Amino acid sequence: MKKDKSVRRDFIKLSAMALGGVAIAPFAVTAQKTSGLIKPVVAGAQKLHIVCVGAHPGDPEFGCGGTMAKYSDAGHQVTFLYLTRGEASDPNKTYAEMAALRTKEAEAACKVLNARPKFAGQVDGNTILDKGKNEEMTKLILAEKPDIVFTQWPMDAHPDHQVTGLLALTAWVRSGRTFHLYFYEVNTGVETMAFTPTDYVDITAEQEKKKEAMFAHKTQDPINTYNNYFKPLEEFRGLEAGVKAAEAFIHFKVQGERATIIGL
Repeated sequence: MKKDKSVRRDFIKLSAMALGGVAIAPFAVTAQKTSGLIKPVVAGAQKLHIVCVGAHPGDPEFGCGGTMAKYSDAGHQVTFLYLTRGEASDPNKTYAEMAALRTKEAEAACKVLNARPKFAGQVDGNTILDKGKNEEMTKLILAEKPDIVFTQWPMDAHPDHQVTGLLALTAWVRSGRTFHLYFYEVNTGVETMAFTPTDYVDITAEQEKKKEAMFAHKTQDPINTYNNYFKPLEEFRGLEAGVKAAEAFIHFKVQGERATIIGL
């Protein structure tokens, strides 16, 4: 359904990264209404450490590879933390064979995006969410001393995605909310569900680099996966944000930063 642009300008926050109204990266823009128009605000040059958590090799690249490319191109440190090595993705191969293949693909994709790959050691299709795994993931994330963590939205049809999002959320809570937490979407409409973005990143200039990183995952049928799912999603989020291509996020703010209902 086509929505009135003036209404959308009032409510959409178009940003290359806006955190509670504080722009923190050289490419960041915060939506500010000036005579009904979006006015970009350029941030300072603080160097950040970004940790992007994904259940499987390919999840961070497919979900927010454009945003991660934008960060690394701006000189920030980017780490991809994969919960598993994608061991269970091909029933015709052993777990060891698939782990080796998908680890190489992840390393190749990270090279494209200038990101550092790390693996949390859980097993694809058999991920665990319990006290011990919460402690392990919290230690892994906090050891990186991140400024921002991106992770998968836990309302998802894939159990591994659910576990990933909740593990990162627990780490954020246990850290005392010392880093900013963003959720990204993967394959919305098929896997990610009930995803209502708070922030958009214009990835028009990074779209080809993201595509190259995605196509490094040769075992994941990247041509059909990209053309049928992710290219349309990038364009749809771009339409929402008023640009050619965008990635969308949910910023999980601390209680004091929550939005209030207009008029109350």
